[in-house]
Amino acid sequence: MDFEDENPFEQDAEHIPSESSSTSQVAIYEPPSPPSHPSRLSPTSPRLNRPFPSPGSHRQPQANYKVDFCCARDRYLHSGDDVEILITDAQKTSVNSNSPYIVYVINTGNAEARHRYSEFQSLRDSLMKLYPTLIIPPIPSKQTIGDYAVKQGRAKEDAAMIASRKRMLQTFLNRLGRHPILSNEHVFHRFLDGEVSWNEVLNSPPISLLPKNILKAPSHNPTDQNASSAYAALPNPSAAHPLRNPDQRFLDSEAFTHKFANHVSGPMEKVTRRVVKRWSDFSQDYSELGAALNGFSLNETGALSGAIEKTGQAADATFMSTTKLLQELEQNWAEPLHEYTQFASIIKKLLQYRHQKHVQYEMTQDALENKREQLEELEKSEREARRLEEALNQGRVSASTPALSPTQEGDENDDEGEVGNGHTSPASPASAYLPPHPGPNPTRRKLKAPGSGLLNALSYTIHSMMDVDPETARRNSISKTRESISQLEDALHLAAQDLKYSSSTIQADLDRFQRQKVADVREMVLSMAKAHREWCKKNLEAWEEVKREIDNIPEHPNHVPQTQVQSPGPSGTVRRDSVATVNGG
Repeated sequence: MDFEDENPFEQDAEHIPSESSSTSQVAIYEPPSPPSHPSRLSPTSPRLNRPFPSPGSHRQPQANYKVDFCCARDRYLHSGDDVEILITDAQKTSVNSNSPYIVYVINTGNAEARHRYSEFQSLRDSLMKLYPTLIIPPIPSKQTIGDYAVKQGRAKEDAAMIASRKRMLQTFLNRLGRHPILSNEHVFHRFLDGEVSWNEVLNSPPISLLPKNILKAPSHNPTDQNASSAYAALPNPSAAHPLRNPDQRFLDSEAFTHKFANHVSGPMEKVTRRVVKRWSDFSQDYSELGAALNGFSLNETGALSGAIEKTGQAADATFMSTTKLLQELEQNWAEPLHEYTQFASIIKKLLQYRHQKHVQYEMTQDALENKREQLEELEKSEREARRLEEALNQGRVSASTPALSPTQEGDENDDEGEVGNGHTSPASPASAYLPPHPGPNPTRRKLKAPGSGLLNALSYTIHSMMDVDPETARRNSISKTRESISQLEDALHLAAQDLKYSSSTIQADLDRFQRQKVADVREMVLSMAKAHREWCKKNLEAWEEVKREIDNIPEHPNHVPQTQVQSPGPSGTVRRDSVATVNGG
C-alpha cells in the first residue's frame, strides 16, 4: 500500500476562520464552518519567487475581509497584500545582561523589533497554552551539549548556526502571520511591534491569566475567567490512559503521524546529513585541486600551461557551484525537512491533548455512574432504616398500651375521682421515706495514675467518634453525594463540549496542515531539482571551456608537427626540441 494512501489528513476538511484574537467566538456546538476564502491556503495560487517556506502555506493576495483591527500590526498582517515578516540582522549585544547574547532584528512593515532566542521560545510556549487545539509552528532547536563542548563555548557565536536560526525563525514568524487564527492574536502583534518590553507582555493578560493545568480549563479559551467552577471537578488523566471508545479518525491520524515521523526523522534526515557531508567534502577537495592545478600551470609553457590553468579554473568553478548547491540544500531541503520532523512531534502532542480530553470525558462518565450507584445504595439503606424504625415504633406502641379488665378500669376511675376531689391516695411505703444522700463514698475513690487524664480525654474522643448517629451520617452522605452528582453532571457537560470542540478544531487544523505540507514538499523537491540543474549547467560551461583549451594542444605532442620547420644545427643535424627528447622522438 502506498504511504500517501493511508493519509487520513487528505479528507476535504473545513477550517475555522477567526476574526478576532481568540477562538472563543467559535461555536462549540457546531462543526467548523467552511472557509470563507479558500484561496488563502490554496497551493495552486500564484506565487512569488522566494525560497522556503512555500507560498502554499501563506495567505495570498485577497480582499480585505477583516474590518476590526486591534493594532497597526494586525492591520498590516491583514492588509490584503502578500506580506512578509523579515529578520534582517542578527546582532551581538549585552543590554540588560551580564553576558553577551544574540538579538534578531525583525521588520514588519515599518515596525522594528529585537528579540533573543529565548523570547521566541516563550512566545511559542504561550501560544501553545492559549491555543491548545492548534498546530503551533516550531522554532529551531537549541544547541546540544555536544555542540557547546566541541566549540568550547562559542556555539552561540557560530556564524552558520546564527544564519540558520535566522532563516528558521523568520519561517516561524511567517507561518504565524499567515495562520487563519494565530495571525489575529494580539500577543503575536505585540511581539512584532517591539514598543513594549516582552517581560511586560508575559506578565499581563491574557498570558498572566493562563491556568496551571490547561486540561482543567475551556479548550476554546483557557483564560476565560467566567468559566464554570465544575472544571475543577474534571480529572487529570495520563496521556497513556486507554480509551474505551476511541475515535477511529484520530487513531488513523496517530498512526499516520507516527509513520510520517519515522520516515522523515529516520532515513530521510540521516541520508540528507550524509549527502550534505559528502558534498561538503567534495567541495573542499575541488577547492584544493583547483589551487594545485593553478600552481602546476606556472611550471609549464605554451598550450599545455593554458590547458592546465583552465582545468584549475574549472575545478574552482566546481568548488563554487558545489558551495552554492550546499547552501540550497541546507536552506531549501535540510532545514525544512528538520522542521517537518518537529511538526510531527507537535502533532503527536496535539493528538495527545485530544486523547486526554477524551479520557477526561470517559473518566467523568465513570465517576458520575459510580456516584449514582452510591446514591442509590444510600437511599436504599435509608428506606430500609425507615421501614425498620416504623416497625419498631409500632411495636413500642403496642407494648405500652395493654388491654385492661372492666374491674381495673373501674378502680382507675375511682382513683381519678379521688384525685379530682382533692384527696390523695396514701403513698406506698417505698416512696414514703427518702433517705438523705450519703455523699461520695471515700472508700470507692480510687487514686488516679499519672497521665490518666490524657488517656481519659483520648478515650472520650474515640468514643465520641464511634458513637456518631448512623442515621445522621447516612443522611449527610446522601446530601454530599447529591451535590457531587450535580457537580459531575456539570463537569460531564463541559467535558463533552470540550471534546467536541477539540475534535473539530484539531481535525480542521490537521487538514490545513496537510495542504501546507503538500505545498511545502512540492517546493522542496522543486528547489532541489533547480539547484542540481544550476550546478550541472555551471559545471558544464566550465568544463566545456577546458575542452576548448585542451583542443589547442597538438593531438600527438611527442611527434614533431609536419608544418614545423626544422632548422639544422651547427653540425648539420636536425635539432630536436625538449619534448621530443624526453619522449624518445
